[in-house]
Amino acid sequence: MSSNGNLLQLKLRVWRQKGPDDAGKLVEYQLDDVSPDMSFLEMLDHLNAKLILEGQEPIAFEHDCREGICGACGAVVNGMSHGQEKGTTLCQLHMRKFRNGETITIEPFRASAFPIIKDLVVDRSAFDQIIRAGGYISVNTGNAPDANAIPIGKDKADLAFDAATCIGCGACVAACPNASAMLFLSAKVSQFALLPQGRPEAARRVKSMVAMHDELGFGSCTNHGECSTACPKEISLANIARLNREFAKSLISV
Repeated sequence: MSSNGNLLQLKLRVWRQKGPDDAGKLVEYQLDDVSPDMSFLEMLDHLNAKLILEGQEPIAFEHDCREGICGACGAVVNGMSHGQEKGTTLCQLHMRKFRNGETITIEPFRASAFPIIKDLVVDRSAFDQIIRAGGYISVNTGNAPDANAIPIGKDKADLAFDAATCIGCGACVAACPNASAMLFLSAKVSQFALLPQGRPEAARRVKSMVAMHDELGFGSCTNHGECSTACPKEISLANIARLNREFAKSLISV
């Protein structure tokens, strides 16, 4: 129960799709006893419990840590990736952010590179393919070096850490009108490009990852900026500028 005892009545319009080859449609549900203290995923759990008691099939949605770390919970709420709260994953969005009597539309992330598996669950393995194309350091460095063996300026270290906070949830792709994954890609390139450990393979890395991005059917970046706005970790657009510089340098590298 809510600490203030005020329960919400909500109308939910949820995307239901039995499988990848089905057409799918929005289905309406009514919930009259939603605690404002519930997270959005707890509200979906509550709805699924109601559906099961009524003999209906529960809604398929993704989740894992429910702590804003893994990004598995991604969905589009009222047209916004992860909902209306800035810098927040769907699992950390609370129902107190919605009005009593409000209609909430819940849809999966939509992009040709993210095919729908069922209901709100999409296949985001395209991101894994981009990482496999070059988002790592493969140079054999032997034993782990001492922490201070390679001096790195705090400004570069901070920028690299900020890029590395990308959780690969796909919100940037869902928010982009071109379904571009450039914010995700640029974060993964930047976290290595800013550090000396990533420089030996920088040219090969960026060319391979950009090529895989395009091969998978993600769109081009046209600087709309929705990606960074929707990102729960607020990854900066400056990373896309860095990606473009790294890619340009890779074309003239020997």
